[in-house]
Amino acid sequence: MSDKTKVAIIGSGNIGTDLMIKILKTSQDLEIVAMVGVDPESDGLARAKSMGVGTTHEGIDGLTAMPEWQDIDIVFDATSASAHAKHAKICNEAGKIIVDLTPAAVGPFIVPAVNGDSNITKLNVNMVTCGGQATIPMVHAVSRIAPVHYAEIVASISSKSAGPGTRANIDEFTETTSKAIEEVGGAKKGKAIIVLNPAEPPMIMRDTVLTFSEDAKEDDIRASVAEMIKEVQSYVPGYRLKQEVQFERYTEQNPLHIPDIGTLTGLKTSIFLEVEGAAHYLPSYAGNLDIMTSAALKTAEKIALARQVQGGEKS
Repeated sequence: MSDKTKVAIIGSGNIGTDLMIKILKTSQDLEIVAMVGVDPESDGLARAKSMGVGTTHEGIDGLTAMPEWQDIDIVFDATSASAHAKHAKICNEAGKIIVDLTPAAVGPFIVPAVNGDSNITKLNVNMVTCGGQATIPMVHAVSRIAPVHYAEIVASISSKSAGPGTRANIDEFTETTSKAIEEVGGAKKGKAIIVLNPAEPPMIMRDTVLTFSEDAKEDDIRASVAEMIKEVQSYVPGYRLKQEVQFERYTEQNPLHIPDIGTLTGLKTSIFLEVEGAAHYLPSYAGNLDIMTSAALKTAEKIALARQVQGGEKS
């Protein structure tokens, strides 16, 4: 028998299917035993069956009726914010950890490069959003050098990589990402914007991060950003700077005024990113989906290791 931690995925769409293939191809710690959907004709369920993974098209109720249910320790929720409450209640009552890839934000936020070792013993952890996973590491890279008064991020993705779930959760995306920019990134105030670009050929994910912080040495921020880029690349190889970090200084004689925020002085840092996907299931331009599944996989592997260590200590 495998000593890997057994997991299930709820949601047989693009994100769930990409995550399944990542686990099957790359994970040394996790074994996927169930793929859950609601459409019996979905490509995700068909692929799962062809790869020897147990399936059900009857949602969470179908999962709890599967013989694999008893052995599952971690459940990934790749559905929607509105459906997550039911999934979390059932999984948590059964003592199973749920890794939430929706913007529901019920459990604490985790961004692996920033706080990946925090909250991994909780029964519900949230992966923020694709924009959050891409940009919060950069906000944190600045905030660990100088206090950040305001951070604004713009996540631009191809409209082809935005499925029904993403489109139905736009409001939750902005709210959840803004909150996580503050709680995880370290900004006093955060704002998030998402742009669905219909350009052909489809554009790769691009992210702009603007921070307004107290004054600091530019070289210190550059070094912090470069270190954080490498940290994210350890689980998302296609994550990179698009161009050099840019700086602007604002003084009392030349302040910056931001509506709803006020007048600021200090250092404006502009960071421009792109995220290329690993193309395990989706095209490489869908870096927005790839960074979510990669972050969720990294988090689940940390959870699995922590549970193994805890089990060893108890024995």
